Amino acid sequence: MNITFRRLNLASPMRQFACAALVLLAALGMNASAATAAPTYGGIVVDAKTGKVLYSENADSLRYPASLTKMMTLYLTFEALESGRISLNSKVPISAHAASEPPSKLGVGAGRSVTVEQAILSLVTRSANDVATALGEFLGGSEARFAQMMTSKARSLGMTKTTYRNANGLPNTAQMTTARDQARLGIALRQHFPQYYGYFSTRSFKFGNQVIGNHNRLLGAVRGVDGIKTGYTRAAGFNLVTSAQADGRSIVGVVMGAPSGGNRNARMTKLVQAYLPKASRGGSGDLIAKMNTSVAPAIASAAEEAPEVALSAPNLPSSGPLPETRYDIAPVAYAAPANDNAAAAAIDSARITASRPLAAEIPVPQPAPAYMPDRQAEAATVSAPAKEVASASADIDETTTASTQPTSGWVVQIGTSPDRQQAMGLLRQAQDKGGKVLRSATPFTVAYNAGSAKVYRARFGGFDDQKTAVNACKALKKKGIGCWASAQ
Repeated sequence: MNITFRRLNLASPMRQFACAALVLLAALGMNASAATAAPTYGGIVVDAKTGKVLYSENADSLRYPASLTKMMTLYLTFEALESGRISLNSKVPISAHAASEPPSKLGVGAGRSVTVEQAILSLVTRSANDVATALGEFLGGSEARFAQMMTSKARSLGMTKTTYRNANGLPNTAQMTTARDQARLGIALRQHFPQYYGYFSTRSFKFGNQVIGNHNRLLGAVRGVDGIKTGYTRAAGFNLVTSAQADGRSIVGVVMGAPSGGNRNARMTKLVQAYLPKASRGGSGDLIAKMNTSVAPAIASAAEEAPEVALSAPNLPSSGPLPETRYDIAPVAYAAPANDNAAAAAIDSARITASRPLAAEIPVPQPAPAYMPDRQAEAATVSAPAKEVASASADIDETTTASTQPTSGWVVQIGTSPDRQQAMGLLRQAQDKGGKVLRSATPFTVAYNAGSAKVYRARFGGFDDQKTAVNACKALKKKGIGCWASAQ
């Protein structure tokens, strides 16, 4: 009896332990299942003129950017071009490290080079990993140093949750971002570099014997879409940042973590069709302050991070019916400018809690409530409305032809300058090169505030319609003049 009792006494704790282990494993399995089932999709649509968030779903959850990373690589490239550190004809050397990057790639051998313009075109069309790495090494001295510059630039733009570790977006578990941060970057690219933004609407690009098509299938297929960038890795899913402009309205949309390229494109198409008609025709579009934080390659060092931007947290809905309106295919993609009033408040980066994902048929959620600026910006607006109106009026310059800027029709912008006379000089040079293309066009400058500085946009007006302006811009590009066309 004593022996039997001892055996039972020993067996009982073992049974209890086994049962507890089974319960624990079951719980862990349930947790793992729940994590697997958690939504991976994230998206946002922002009115690019006012900063109002029109739609948001999982917009602040961390995820991998994949090739959306190249948007920041291009931002720093455009910044270097604008500052005069490099030119479109500068040679970008291809190192052995860059040449060894996996596809997608341009396939340029180590020891060879491409021009900066070829590098830009290869990034916006093929999303070339080898050339992105080469650009990073060229601008930063090394790719690691360039990644520090990228992260520093992200902070200065208010991208508070983004960290970069490479120039191309190939897998790195420390390289993270959010849909909201990518929307800010998309808006900043268009706002800060209108003279280079037109590259994102490139349908194809010839390199040697190759004709390279753009991965962005929405170009030319969805009305108003003019760029910006696609991305994919297995861990990230299918990503897309899209800019769309039509009828005086402008939005930037982001889709991240879609299960396929077709699903990603379908989601974005519905978002553009739903929210572009709801965007405002008013607002300056000057939403994000422009600060030159890049460092020349010879003196590049570990970049200091700018202070993070405080974010407010209204609860915005993210579900709703499908839109009824559908658009015809637009024959030409173009980039429109922001209106030239006084600078508006920065985008209200409202925190959105996770909500139900889009259903299988990809319904489009309802718009968010009205834009809610932070208290400080709201107080400043209330305290000095008359001053802002006066400032906006004072920022409109007359042209050297003694005529005021055109008030309607289409315009072609060729660049910006911190000095009005330099801006007029750009216009004169373009008119000399453009010949008959600009013979009847009216040159003028428009001043706007970029932080504490005044910047002048150099434009030609007097184009009757979109086709005329776009064709004029195409002719100028063939003569080596960067430009973009938009409705006035």
